[in-house]
Parts: sequence; C-alpha cells; structure tokens
Amino acid sequence: MKLIDKVAIITGAGRGIGLETAEKFLKEGAKVVFVDLGMNNEHETVKTLLAQNKDVLAYDVDVTKRDSIQEMVDDVLKKWKKIDILVNNAGITADSQLLKMTEEDFDKVINVNLKGVYNCGQIVAQIMAQQGNGVILNASSIVGIYGNFGQTNYAATKWGVIGMSKTWAKELGKKGIRVNVVAPGFILTPMTEKMPEKVLDMMKGKSPLGRLGTQEDIANAYAFLASDEASFITGAVLSVDGGVVL
Repeated sequence: MKLIDKVAIITGAGRGIGLETAEKFLKEGAKVVFVDLGMNNEHETVKTLLAQNKDVLAYDVDVTKRDSIQEMVDDVLKKWKKIDILVNNAGITADSQLLKMTEEDFDKVINVNLKGVYNCGQIVAQIMAQQGNGVILNASSIVGIYGNFGQTNYAATKWGVIGMSKTWAKELGKKGIRVNVVAPGFILTPMTEKMPEKVLDMMKGKSPLGRLGTQEDIANAYAFLASDEASFITGAVLSVDGGVVL
C-alpha cells in the first residue's frame, strides 16, 4: 500500500472523482478526511465508511469560507496530529458563452474553483510547513490548458490553478512540500453518463485510446502523486486525458 498512515484531506469527496479518490486512498492505507458541502447528509457510501472505518472523518465545509476550513483543519489535527496530503478536488461549473454569461455565474465559479483552492491550500500549507513535509494536489482540467466552448469561467479557474500550483511548488519546495496538478480529460461520471450517445461517441473519438476516462483513472493518478513513489515530482501537470487534443 502506497499511503500507509498518511492523513489526507480531500475536498469535493462526497461524489464523483472526489469520492473515488477518497476510497482509493483508504485502500492504500491512508486516514481520509471527506470534505464537501452537505456532507452531514451525504452519499450512503460515506455514511457506511464512517460507521465501519476508524480511519475516516467527514466534514460539511464550504471551501469559500475560511472559518469553516480552519475549524475542520483544527479538528483533524486534534485527532491525528498531522496532515500529509491535501487534494483540492472541489469544483463547480456554470457554463455559458461569453456574450451570455452573467457576472454572478462568473464570480461563483471563480470563488469555488480558484479561491477555494487558495483558501484550503494556504491554511493547510501552514501546517505542512511546520511539519517540514506534505503534498498538495490540485485539480485542473484539459479545459484549463486548451479552453472550451462555453466555459470562460471554468477555463479561467483551471488555468489559474496551474499557475498557482507552479508558484506554490517554487515557494514551498524548500519547506519539504510538493505541489502538483492533475488535469483530467473526458471522464465517465454519473453526470456524463446521462449525455446522449452521439455526444459520448464524439468525446471518445477525440482520444487515440478510443474511450472515455474513468474516475478510477484519476484516483490512480492522485494516489501516485501523493505517494513517496513521486518524491521527486513537483510543479508538474499530469494530464490524464487519453491523449485527447482539442
């Protein structure tokens, strides 16, 4: 197991890629903190894990609220005395073409996807700097690299996450903290499964591998980058996209 006795905080862990990543980390031996909005009434999987596993904590946290993040971090430290890994996975979309996008939709995506990463990263990095070690993994997207029709706000945040992560890698490396980015491509999630078949076929056709990615593909990437196997990797952007070119 790659992550034995590591303490990992994962935001957006109530569903989708975040939940898959949290379960993967548990299988790899980590103690996992599930963080998401509405976590107190969340997915049955999380409730089951809380009931069965002493290595699981769950918190209802809005990543745009620093006080909420700080309370969660303080509680984790009281229980487990350290934080080894932060996965900034929480994110939202509010898609619209530039000429139709509202200021409200722009601001709310920026606040969650960019400022939320900043908030969690800054608070947890302070703990990691005191420890002299840690790993921060931030979720970007191929949309942040190539752009995408109707996603001005989302693309801006995901490009911003890359720039922020590379900056953190330079600043925090001397304190023993590695910072890397995972940029998923077209991933099969409960949301994409509801799309029309012709749209899914189009998405598959963009990949030389001829398939969509799975949530497990992304979780595996996070687990590798979080582990000591990636101890000389920092400031990197790992595109998990099946070779897609937009």
